[in-house]
Amino acid sequence: MENRALIAVALAFLILLAYQFFVMPPEPQKPQTPATGNEQTVPAERQQTAAQPPSLPLTGDIQLSQHEKEIKVENDLYSAVYTSMGGTIKYYELKNFKDKEGKNVVLLGKPGTEPPLGIGSKDDFAFAEKNFQVTGRDMLLTSNNKTGTLVFEYAEQGIAVRRSYTFYHDTYRVDIKDEVSGMPDYWITIGTDIGIHDKHDTSTHVGPVLLKESDRIEFDSGGLSEAKSYREGLRWIAQEDKYFFASLVPLAPVEQAKVWKMNDSPVIALQGKSGTNSFILYVGPKDYDYLKTLNVGLEHIIDFGFFSILAVPLFWVLKFFYQVSGNYGWAIVLLTTVVRIPFIPLINKSQKSMKKMQEIQPKMAELREKYKKDPQRMQKETMELYKTHKVNPIGGCLPILLQIPVFFALYKILLIAIELRGAPFMLWIKDLAAPDSLFGHIPAAIPLIGGFAVGPLPILMGATMVIQQKMTPTTLDPTQNKIMMLMPVVFTFLFLNFASGLVLYWLMNNIFSIAQQFYVNRKMAKEQAS
Repeated sequence: MENRALIAVALAFLILLAYQFFVMPPEPQKPQTPATGNEQTVPAERQQTAAQPPSLPLTGDIQLSQHEKEIKVENDLYSAVYTSMGGTIKYYELKNFKDKEGKNVVLLGKPGTEPPLGIGSKDDFAFAEKNFQVTGRDMLLTSNNKTGTLVFEYAEQGIAVRRSYTFYHDTYRVDIKDEVSGMPDYWITIGTDIGIHDKHDTSTHVGPVLLKESDRIEFDSGGLSEAKSYREGLRWIAQEDKYFFASLVPLAPVEQAKVWKMNDSPVIALQGKSGTNSFILYVGPKDYDYLKTLNVGLEHIIDFGFFSILAVPLFWVLKFFYQVSGNYGWAIVLLTTVVRIPFIPLINKSQKSMKKMQEIQPKMAELREKYKKDPQRMQKETMELYKTHKVNPIGGCLPILLQIPVFFALYKILLIAIELRGAPFMLWIKDLAAPDSLFGHIPAAIPLIGGFAVGPLPILMGATMVIQQKMTPTTLDPTQNKIMMLMPVVFTFLFLNFASGLVLYWLMNNIFSIAQQFYVNRKMAKEQAS
């Protein structure tokens, strides 16, 4: 690979690494939504203008039991346990997603600092500790028993709360109706621990997030030294990790959303008025197409990054190729091919330019020696030499620079797409979202790279970089060439811990570059011979 191209790629990776590990999360970006405008179509249930008065008056104290009651709710997609303590959720697991041990993914093992859907007249959610009266029983929802309801009620000292849940057999969606009276303000939280399966994978944002109009706003627990409040245009609040999330969507305008830290756990909550408040609860995977069908803007939980204007169409193309091939590995190969095609003419021109630069190096050396005491004259003669031989000195970098946005967009897709989670390719590659670890891991005692996975795929990728570099014309002296040969080694170590899908993309890109360089070298050799 020509030195300027390598430098450009190295700069791209430095930016990438800084973006992922060292820099604060990017400024909230306006999600790039398709021009269909579907999300602008507000569902009928969202067209309420304010919290409504309770449909049923709640007067007089309710005789409450001292014993907690648990109710199990199960459908085709999840299994959950609800509790009479605050009418909240106590446990939640997904049926169609497995963890590393082959067990169901658990999105709430225990309620944590604040249980999901805890409420209160203040932001302490005091009613989460009250034992509600329950109407309903364990339910298993199927195609023959499509819906079910649970009702929790509390009434004491002039304050009354009635919470109704409606469940469906084939969706992660749960409808919530809270009828509240006797207190001016009403707070409800999504909880501190629900929706997060792997808090240790920090390759993407983990923690609270909200959508305000079209702005996705993330919060890091380390940066919540003081509470933050947002008003107007609030569409949902959520807790998220890389592949899963839990969200609460208000179906009527709320007063504010607030994020703060409680006992070292980040809390996010909504404030509304007493009356009837309706919400949609979603606890499940970040499946873009599925979330879009809910038509409440939840698809914006998927952060396609700064280059989302490229990433979203590429994501659609990736899914189309999956439908054609039936395998996400082959879909990545096809996508890499399609993305490469528009750059073929530019890369051809770049490679020819580099070849010419290599050919005029002896004349360049003569100019440097002849005009070493006259820099201005040397520059003038050098430019004249470029003009005579029709060489563009920056022509080698341009194709690389143009590909950088595409690379970042693809990187983001392959990093966050839940479709790749557990998706096999071929032979030993069983999970395109995980590093290739066929040969195990580097001992943890080794500095910087201890614990990195080791597998054939990144090693093969490094080998193709060596071949590519050997084939590419260079203007460097032998010493510089030896130094540049370290670049494939550095890149190989960088890619060891990258998702196999991303390494596969880079490997295919290298193979296409080698084939194209072979073609250019052979064509120019024939031209010189004739």
